[in-house]
Amino acid sequence: MSKRKKNKTEDRTFLTNISLIKILKTLWNPETRKFFGRTGESWLKISAYYVIFYAFLGGIFIGTILVLLMTLSAYKPKYQDRIVPSGLSFSPYAANFDIIFKKDDPSSYEKYVNSLKKFIEQYNDEKQTDDMKFEDCGAIPKSYTERGELDSKAGQRKSCRFSRRELQDCSGQNDTTFGFKEGKPCLILKLNRMINFRPTPPSNKGKIGEIKYFGFAGRGGFPLQYYPYYGKMLHPNYLQPLVGVKFTNVTMNKELKVECRVYGGDRDTYIGRLLIRIIINNTCFGSHC
Repeated sequence: MSKRKKNKTEDRTFLTNISLIKILKTLWNPETRKFFGRTGESWLKISAYYVIFYAFLGGIFIGTILVLLMTLSAYKPKYQDRIVPSGLSFSPYAANFDIIFKKDDPSSYEKYVNSLKKFIEQYNDEKQTDDMKFEDCGAIPKSYTERGELDSKAGQRKSCRFSRRELQDCSGQNDTTFGFKEGKPCLILKLNRMINFRPTPPSNKGKIGEIKYFGFAGRGGFPLQYYPYYGKMLHPNYLQPLVGVKFTNVTMNKELKVECRVYGGDRDTYIGRLLIRIIINNTCFGSHC
């Protein structure tokens, strides 16, 4: 029995040695001088083939990208015919567009006030004193301020100054709480930036009672001379005109749903809208205490 086991062990060892020799010969065969089944000359040829092949594919890819980039402008989108009119946004930041606070509790509206202060800082007069970057565009609304073609070599364009003082009661200068302390909160509206967009004035004006609007030259609208916008590269200091909206007579402890719309001319009949929910508490009630 022991002799038979010994023979089996020797057979296994022999087979293992044969397998190892085959593996080694696959890696390197000294008789044929082949590495992984190929001679050095064969490896050189196939390597040269794949280098040329992938270099050719890479050249096609790079060439395609270069041709594409040659058709694009660094200053404006190639296609704007399907872009919808500019949207409307507002400050302060409000999660889910809900503004909920208690009139007599400053901590409940502190986040809204801080958000407005941070936003309005860029409209301080002292930040618009550089005449190489900013210019006065008139004291009353007028037509667009043309500053040349987008693809021209005029370089960076000047931006119209817009002082926060134009927002009057919503400027945060006379009332640092922007009306929140009195339960008469302010919202600051602006049109989102869109390169080369030229809004048109509305033909009909609607009125909403118990709401005050503050804007350029005492008017609640976006003056055309602040348009068009030339993009970040050509218009890095651009300031969007603002409109302050103050709710002067909000019923306390009631949910107020406000829809803000921007109206333009025939081309911009419906530019954008906002849906905001406002709740002002002067006593605790429900889950909003």
